[in-house]
Amino acid sequence: MAPASDRPARARVESVDVVRGVIMILMALDHTRDFFGGASINPTDLATTTAPLFMTRWITHFCAPVFCLLTGTGAYLARGRRTTPQLSRFLLTRGLWLVLLELTIARFLWQFNADYQVTIITVLWALGWSMVALALLVHFPTWVAGTVGCAMILLHNLADPVQAASFGSLAPLWNVLHSPGVLYAAPGRIVILAYPLIPWIGVMAAGYSLGAIFRLDAERRRTLLLRMGVALTASFIVLRLINIYGDPVPWSAQRTAGFTVLSFLNLTKYPPSLLFLLMTLGPALLLLRAMDGRTPPLLRPAFIIGKVPMFYYLAHILLLHVIALFFSYARYGTIRYMFESARPDQFPVTQPPGWANPLPVVYLLWITVVVLLYPLCRWYAARKASSGHPLLSYL
Repeated sequence: MAPASDRPARARVESVDVVRGVIMILMALDHTRDFFGGASINPTDLATTTAPLFMTRWITHFCAPVFCLLTGTGAYLARGRRTTPQLSRFLLTRGLWLVLLELTIARFLWQFNADYQVTIITVLWALGWSMVALALLVHFPTWVAGTVGCAMILLHNLADPVQAASFGSLAPLWNVLHSPGVLYAAPGRIVILAYPLIPWIGVMAAGYSLGAIFRLDAERRRTLLLRMGVALTASFIVLRLINIYGDPVPWSAQRTAGFTVLSFLNLTKYPPSLLFLLMTLGPALLLLRAMDGRTPPLLRPAFIIGKVPMFYYLAHILLLHVIALFFSYARYGTIRYMFESARPDQFPVTQPPGWANPLPVVYLLWITVVVLLYPLCRWYAARKASSGHPLLSYL
């Protein structure tokens, strides 16, 4: 038998699809809250939020980092069926496709208009350019991607004091790289970038190097996943307790012990701080370990969804917006609100007076959306597997 290091990686790993499906399901909760919750209340503002609202937002913090990490892992696993030039070309073209999707189809699904009065650039942009960067890194040994990724994750908070305005006319470039903010503003037009590329490129590069673990035998793989998951989670706790480096906003004692815990967990996502990534990626590795070799029956739907994440992503935005149309007509007798370009603080839709729904309604709608989408995802997964058409790999 060939040694583990010489065996080709498997094309798909079930545990990766399961974990990816779990975080896609959680993502729909966050977006359901975006559409149907109250835009006037920031769920992470400890002065105005409630514990249930905070935790509803907090649990969805796992989505973007874990998806980005596993996208890199999936790229490594694809080496089992693609040469390096083929993989690089695929990453380049799919990355550019995701950037195009962000600026066209995804934007339309969020807002149901093409007036481009308000454009908020989000996760597909970061994923797309991260894949473009990974298209270059795959030409080097795997440890190079891992080193670049880990360095970017560990060190990028050193740049937090640097303000985009200090670059003058080049300020938008710093927004793109590290500091979210307004890229363009003119009467009737605004473009806001929420997902700068650093450290998302690093997260995907680290995920690519993580894929090498899935070439090991089961015992070594599970041991490494467990040790890394515990190490990252413990590092988060220790560094957060020290309260010096890793997040631009330190935690502090609050009016109650419960809210002090929330302050401890309240980390910066835009861009994701070192502590934010340790907090989310550590448990994700532990979940990968738990799912290695066994998928509980309850999580079989997550496995299906995890095989078609882009299809699910676009479909769930469309479905949420369509449901919002019905809500608007039933309550206000009009659907015009759902087609207007919302103010940035109300994104994705203009919320008429009294629009905000209580959390139980948000959760009910979230479950409804996931249940409705599951048969479509199952159909598309089967179609994708049976067809083998290369274009289907882009959705």
